[in-house]
This record gives sequence, structure tokens and C-alpha cells, in this order.
Amino acid sequence: MSEDHIRGLDDLAAAIADGAKLAVPADYSGPAMAATRALIRRGAKHLHLVCVPVSGLQAELLIGAGAVDVIETSAVTLGEYGAAPRFVDAVRRGKITLKDATCPAIHAALEAAAKGLPFMPLRGIIGSDLLTHRGDWKVIENPFTAGDPIVALPAIRPDVALFHAPLADREGNVFIGRHRELMTMAHAARQSFVTVEEISKTSLFEDERLAAGVIPALYISAVVEAKSGAWPLGLWNAYGEDKAFLRRYVALAKTDEGFAEVLTRWPDEPAMAAE
Repeated sequence: MSEDHIRGLDDLAAAIADGAKLAVPADYSGPAMAATRALIRRGAKHLHLVCVPVSGLQAELLIGAGAVDVIETSAVTLGEYGAAPRFVDAVRRGKITLKDATCPAIHAALEAAAKGLPFMPLRGIIGSDLLTHRGDWKVIENPFTAGDPIVALPAIRPDVALFHAPLADREGNVFIGRHRELMTMAHAARQSFVTVEEISKTSLFEDERLAAGVIPALYISAVVEAKSGAWPLGLWNAYGEDKAFLRRYVALAKTDEGFAEVLTRWPDEPAMAAE
């Protein structure tokens, strides 16, 4: 780890510059929601959000708070709770630029950056109307087979990968279990900031049960301990999502005034869930 000055959530939020290309995982894969609250508190602006490969409440809140200029994603949805109202409103009003993608495209473009390649070829987009909306995706000919078109996707190189995990150690190694998309994010990004439930006193690589699911500290820039750091979303094998909060959020966020009420309280305290 190199960001020695990052000792808390506010330090972490301050280290994510306005205008940064910020990669975040899906709601089911360790979103750093406590860090998201810190970003909103500090008034982050002009972010280019890369969702790996989709997002929900995290993107929704950052968009509603005016922190996002560009979002690159396969979808933004609150799942069983319905559409993401601030995202939908921002798209309709033209408040954000939407770079529509597919899940394989997001993963492939990140893999290109992780491997130090300028682009990654992908076949499945041929015939999709996405090609008419993504001028940065180029149809080229397979250099090994004449008459075989394929899509070249430019590498996605995030400035920061931000996610939450259950465990890290004092050396900066982070346990992600089977959530390999977090490994891809860390490999592709210039920096990786991670919040965790707990910091172990012993190296995670000393435990054979954990070692295969650990991102080495080489790829981690900073780790901050944040209990319940994915709340109100869940974290695998730790806690579930806060259904009461999510239902209340959707009811409020359908209007500008309701979302403003969320912002006056949610960034500082999770008490809204108890109502």
C-alpha cells in the first residue's frame, strides 16, 4: 500500500479527485457504501463512474447527489425495489452522459487494462444497436481470418477502484472470496481503495482456506476499516440488505424534494432505516 495518509473514510474520499474515473462493483459484490457517504459529504463532482458490470443504489445516490457526469454501465437498477429514480431522472433530463455497455464488454475492457493492452476484441456485440451509439467501439477484421468482423473495445483504465470486503490484513492484502471481478478491478485501476469489516493481525496468505481469494497488497493503495461498510446493502456471508431502508428510499427518491430529504440525513447517519 502507498497511500499512507489515508487513515479514515474522509481521507479516502478526499483522495478520490473530482473528475476521477471511478470503478465500483455491483450491489451484490461489495459496494463501499460508507465511503460513498463520505464522497457525498465532501461534495464530489464530475466523476466518470464505471460500473462493474452494473450498479444500483451506489450509482443512484452518487448521481442524485450531483457527483457524476458520465456513467459507463450495463444497467442501473434497484432490483426487486424497482427502477433507480434519480438515475432515470438524470438520463431523461440530460444531466449525465450514459455510455451504454454490456456486461462482457465492461469485463473485457477492464481485462485489457489489466493486461496492459490498448483494446480487447469481443465478438458478441456484432449486430447490436449499441455499435451505433458507441463511437469508441470499432468493428475491425480478424487479422487471421478474412471476412470475419470483430469489435475492438478500448481498455478501461480507472483512476480508482473502490469496493468493500470482509477482511484485510495489516500488510494490505484483501480477501474477496470468489468475487473475481474485484480482482479485475484492482488489476486494471491505477489505485484501489478498499473498506473492510475487519483487519487481521496475521497475513491472509498464511491461511490456506483464504489465500486463493486474496488480492495481494501490490494492487491495493489503501485499506480503511469500516464496520457495516456496505450498509444498507448486504455483504456476502456477513449481513443482508436493509429492506426497510431500501423501501423507504425508493418511496422518497421519486421526487427531488424526497431525495433532498435523504441527503440531509443519510450521509451522516444510518438511522433512517429504523423508521
